[in-house]
Amino acid sequence: MSEARLTFLTIESPAPRRTIAVRVREGKGPGLIWLGGFKSDMKGTKAEALDRWAAEQGRACLRFDYSGHGESSGDFRDGTIGLWLEESLAVYREFAKGPQVVIGSSMGGWIALLLAARLRELKGSAPQNTSLAGMVLIAPAVDFTEELMWKQFSPAIKRDIETKGEWTRPSDYDPGGYPITRKLIEDGRQHLMLGGLIEPGCPVHILQGVQDPDVPWRHAEELVTRLSRDDVVLTLIKDGDHRLSRPEDIERLIAAVKEF
Repeated sequence: MSEARLTFLTIESPAPRRTIAVRVREGKGPGLIWLGGFKSDMKGTKAEALDRWAAEQGRACLRFDYSGHGESSGDFRDGTIGLWLEESLAVYREFAKGPQVVIGSSMGGWIALLLAARLRELKGSAPQNTSLAGMVLIAPAVDFTEELMWKQFSPAIKRDIETKGEWTRPSDYDPGGYPITRKLIEDGRQHLMLGGLIEPGCPVHILQGVQDPDVPWRHAEELVTRLSRDDVVLTLIKDGDHRLSRPEDIERLIAAVKEF
């Protein structure tokens, strides 16, 4: 299997200036574009499996790391939903050709829906194709900064974030934990979606583990009630965790992508 081409995209605005690492696999459409999760990168199990499948099928596939993640430049502490959304849009407009299937994991599920809204705003004014063929969301953490973080934090943790500017959240995936910044929480409030109807602009398939400790399956159910289209499928995986990276989970993911 040939390697996807590694390239870099420099983004000046909004500041700070950063260089985004992108892996581009040319191929037929609809192309696949991977949007990873909070503190994850494009070399994870699911992203690599999608790229392998795309290579076998001759499909185009696009992966990248947000700033402060993986091979991209920047400090993770500078990251916000708004900043990572702008990077996703810049990569999409620079490299995506023709209709795309957007695959968003955890935080990437939120960014996928925000990206769809931005692409809809651009329709007709952008030279690039802005249409989406479909969306596959894995444990989508829509509004997580507010619903799954801030509202669940103790008064002491909230005080730390407000007075010190950040708090280190323990993590099963990183022994050093993750810094949760005041900037991340405050910016997240500018991008909340669960308060009204959400128009994805394409069919959506959600994969959600019932044993997920990070994004409760009820959160995915709530998202389904907010999606305005009828062509939305929710697959609950009774023994599934947050990552959904087991071989059987990868099979489900590929099957969902095949629908588009």
